[in-house]
Amino acid sequence: MTEEGPPLSGEPAVELNGVSLRYDTADTILSDLDIRLKPGTFTFLTGPSGAGKSSLLKLLYLAHAPSEGEVRLFGQRTADLSRKQLSALRRRIGVVFQDFRLLEHLTAFENVALPLRVSGEKPEQYTDEVVDLIRWVGLGARINAFPQALSGGEQQRLAIARALINKPDLLIADEPTGNVDPDMARRIFRLFIELNRRLNTTVIIATHDMHLIREFNSPVLKLQDGLLFADSAYEQA
Repeated sequence: MTEEGPPLSGEPAVELNGVSLRYDTADTILSDLDIRLKPGTFTFLTGPSGAGKSSLLKLLYLAHAPSEGEVRLFGQRTADLSRKQLSALRRRIGVVFQDFRLLEHLTAFENVALPLRVSGEKPEQYTDEVVDLIRWVGLGARINAFPQALSGGEQQRLAIARALINKPDLLIADEPTGNVDPDMARRIFRLFIELNRRLNTTVIIATHDMHLIREFNSPVLKLQDGLLFADSAYEQA
């Protein structure tokens, strides 16, 4: 993880215009959201349980489409894209889930390498890169371990490595420190910050941890009852 990212573009990495989301019920989960994030920004997303944070993240990593409004990623209106184009766009997005979603029958190395294997790369093409990334997240000594042999913090760092292996332009993390102790949470946040600084990756982290939010002093978006609020540091566009 020593390379530098591309120059920042003036085009927003993330743009939501008048976005609302309803599921099968009539209840509105998200209401009339407007967001613009420049490439290379680092933003926290917070709010009480049930506020819609996970739903908003699902819109951003293209697991859901909005009920109203438009979502644009890297200047592309997602509703206009074909299935093939959406698949290509998803490869530019890394996602870190709270429950890790590691495959128990694969080693640490195999879990991180999986996205590259699925895309058709051969081991001789990706082995050095995977090993380097696993070492970067501090798991070099655990490279052949299976997930069940790893601690919660180690599993989370492994999940981060898997999300980063495609060098995403956008990294989304849903409560990435919810299952680790405060010291490990701080270490994980520092990994995200280093990624943001080295590769200019746009990072969005959903978290309840206000202590870490204050410590790392980045812009904050707050969801409350499906509505969006921002602090004064947020206006980046």
